[in-house]
Amino acid sequence: MSKLPKEHKFIDLSDYGRPIARLIANSLKETALTPIHVTIAFIISGLISIICILLGYFWAAAFFLILKSILDAADGELARIKNTPSYTGRYLDSVADIILNFLILLSLWYTSETHFLYSFFAFLGIQLQGTLYNYYYVILRNNVNGDTTSRIFEYESPVALKGESQKNVNILFAIYKLLYGVFDKTIYTLDANAHKCKRFPKLLMTALSTFGLGFQLLLISVMLVLGYKDYIVSFFLWYSLMIIVFISIRKLLKP
Repeated sequence: MSKLPKEHKFIDLSDYGRPIARLIANSLKETALTPIHVTIAFIISGLISIICILLGYFWAAAFFLILKSILDAADGELARIKNTPSYTGRYLDSVADIILNFLILLSLWYTSETHFLYSFFAFLGIQLQGTLYNYYYVILRNNVNGDTTSRIFEYESPVALKGESQKNVNILFAIYKLLYGVFDKTIYTLDANAHKCKRFPKLLMTALSTFGLGFQLLLISVMLVLGYKDYIVSFFLWYSLMIIVFISIRKLLKP
């Protein structure tokens, strides 16, 4: 099942792992494994990639980064196949992503001559990029009756869905707000009226999908195996300037 109706789908460059993710999800649909188990698997894959970066095994690091991206899509696919959407999985996924992103940038700083502040600002840039993409994507999904597990505005803990604990949802939501709050507020401030926009051109969403985590991890993987590790931080610093470009384009659209 797609997050968008067929007529509103766009080419999502960050979602290259979706076909394999569907195969994984379909192979697990009759098993006792849950989407949370797949989320834990992508966390493990992300941690292995970080260890590989620290040890200088860049081809292996690239493999596990891309595997992490595929599994990141597979948990949601499995939730849709088994019809077991959950806020627990949604927030656990996001919390794991931001922590792994920080550790990846930390490992790149540790193994290169990049100044720590540059690496930290690159991490902030990556998170703002992803937040902008998710912000517009969630608005689009809500506008066209797509998947609504993610909400446009995350103000308060949602009511737990069937089969999940409200306590777990509340705890994970609190952690999510702590880690993502500043990024959400920054993007909301830069484009507070985006939710009033009824259309997001497919070409814009495709271009914006380069801000998606899957594409970011793919870029990091490619740069690692090509020997451009020392340029990863500077690339993401400069590419973050595109945030202003994409927001400016969106504001030119009629509501």
